Amino acid sequence: MTSKILVITPVHHIQGVSEILESIGQVTYLDNPMPEDVLNLISNQHAIFTNPNKSNVFIGRAIIDAGHDLKVICTASTGTNHIDKAYAAKQGVAVLSLTEERDVINEISSTAEHAFALMLAALRHIPQAFDSVKRGEWDYTPFIGRQLDYLTIGVVGYGRLGTYFARYARAFGSRVLVYDPYVTVEDESMIQTDLDQLLTESDVISLHVHVTPETTGMVDQTWFSRMKPSVVLVNTARGEVINESDLTAFLKEHPDARLAADVISGEVSAKGSSSLIEYARTASNVILTPHIGGMTVEGQQIAYTHAARLLHRFLMEQQ
Repeated sequence: MTSKILVITPVHHIQGVSEILESIGQVTYLDNPMPEDVLNLISNQHAIFTNPNKSNVFIGRAIIDAGHDLKVICTASTGTNHIDKAYAAKQGVAVLSLTEERDVINEISSTAEHAFALMLAALRHIPQAFDSVKRGEWDYTPFIGRQLDYLTIGVVGYGRLGTYFARYARAFGSRVLVYDPYVTVEDESMIQTDLDQLLTESDVISLHVHVTPETTGMVDQTWFSRMKPSVVLVNTARGEVINESDLTAFLKEHPDARLAADVISGEVSAKGSSSLIEYARTASNVILTPHIGGMTVEGQQIAYTHAARLLHRFLMEQQ
């Protein structure tokens, strides 16, 4: 039987990925589909190849039910909140991701680098300063920033990306506090601490956690009430870990606080109605980028190639 694969993320710009997919079977490409486009084609497809970035498609009950021959969903990402994994499992549809592919994802530092870039942009007011130059101004006084070797950086989550980010901050001379109740920080240049100390002492707080029932909405008013009024909050994890209503209330009350984020809550299905994007249209203390953390030439090459190989192996084993 020839496997049929529906690819709903752009791949042609990544060397070798199309060739791997086409070596498996018949491939249909939809670079930027809407859910109805997928529903129109999914009935006889055996596999979906996807990625949450730039996606308008949540792979949930409707798509899984319409995929009468669907065997597997493969995502070239560590995050899987764009897939209803529980319903897929209930329907006998496998989900392949990079979440546990440690040898591969340890080669990808792109998102941690982007988090560091967002932090620097916020601390030095880079987007706002550039906007002023474009208006014909040349005045440094509104854009006086901070120096990293005088700051305390808090890192929430000390997995792969949190470890990278913490090391970058230490290389710049920052005092680094780490909160992660599930790991032991063996690097003696870091200070492993409790959440209260991290929230109250950090000038910058960077989030590096997966979305789970425990972490969904965990950054809420109880967190914000303990943060410095000038804190810079960096989020390259997932938007769902922050209560965005509490976040915007905090930013409005504390104009010296800043958010620098690469993600928003509900970005797959609800970005058109995002309250955070709406707030950012007129706010001067928010930097948002469109989930580009992992989108480097090197990061995409590593992630998409390995995901394609995982799918190849899975479908070959099914034949």
